[in-house]
Amino acid sequence: MAKHTKMFSLTKRQKVELEKMTRRRTVSKREVQRAEIILDFAGGLSKLEISRKHQLHRSRVIDWIERFRKKGIAGLEELPGRGRPEEYTAAQKQKIVERVCKKPPKGLGRWTVRALASELKIDKDKVHRVLEEHDLHPHRLRTFNFSPDPQFEDKLLEVVGLYMKPPKNAVVLCVDEKTGIQALDRTQPLLPLRAGKPQAWSNEYVRHGTRTMLAALEVKTGKVTAWVNKTRKTEDFIIFMNKVVKAYPDKRLCVVLDNLNTHNGAAAAQWLEEHPKVSFHYTPTHASWVNLIECFFSILTRQGLQQSIHRSVKDLEKFLKDYITIYNQQCGPFTWTKGPEKLKRIIQLTRKFQKEKMYTY
Repeated sequence: MAKHTKMFSLTKRQKVELEKMTRRRTVSKREVQRAEIILDFAGGLSKLEISRKHQLHRSRVIDWIERFRKKGIAGLEELPGRGRPEEYTAAQKQKIVERVCKKPPKGLGRWTVRALASELKIDKDKVHRVLEEHDLHPHRLRTFNFSPDPQFEDKLLEVVGLYMKPPKNAVVLCVDEKTGIQALDRTQPLLPLRAGKPQAWSNEYVRHGTRTMLAALEVKTGKVTAWVNKTRKTEDFIIFMNKVVKAYPDKRLCVVLDNLNTHNGAAAAQWLEEHPKVSFHYTPTHASWVNLIECFFSILTRQGLQQSIHRSVKDLEKFLKDYITIYNQQCGPFTWTKGPEKLKRIIQLTRKFQKEKMYTY
């Protein structure tokens, strides 16, 4: 005879986790059912009502409730050696893995679980489990771009060397421009953030013009020197560099830049001759990820620009200046994280790409 099971209440954290389990696609159907059993019981349903709802024997319902009472959410996991063994062979697994790594049939841009299962005549749930087991995600897509720069290795190691071991008594700065920052206004009022509902705004917007931000990131401290301007011409770059030098009086400056024509033209060369304490260090072509200022621009976009409203370019300018002021009060150092092994692999792949491209033409 099944023993009596006392009612219990869930903590807020347990309830949230169980509700997540019922919605998570990577969780098996059996695990979803167990989470629903606990939620139903805590919600006031009797064990008999739960057994009828889920078409389970009452003793199984009591078993899962007791396991949750003793071990919490961990008690809902399958015990080792329990359950039906998988009904597919190692050859089937290999077949699934090999096929998903190849191009899908004509008419499909990528594989789906159902399309792959139909192609191989294997149950879709089995296909899904094999893909999860081998960490294969055909729905995901990443971008990359090999550098065609013949001096890729030398430039990369020079810039990374500045990050990892800067010269004594020198300040390493990363400089670039963020162009086309739009002053966008919404046509209808914002709906505020509420419990269970994110902030919302109209998908209709009005453009009020654009601005360009020229910025210099101090790698050691994370401090940013910035200038908001209408354009990014060569003369603008020279004016900005004068502002940077003024911000670091009597300091030796190692400036990391990309290969934009405003950065390495005749005017820039003339300016360097007039400022012997400043040196320019160029990143490889098509390798903006080497310049740490791009990390700051990403932070600015996500924290500042993505959800802001500006009714004029003056409003945008004021917002950007205020953002820089606040950011500099709480910023921290930028640390280069790609170690020697990672760089070695990038260099090898780039060499291979450049060699293959050379023989293509």
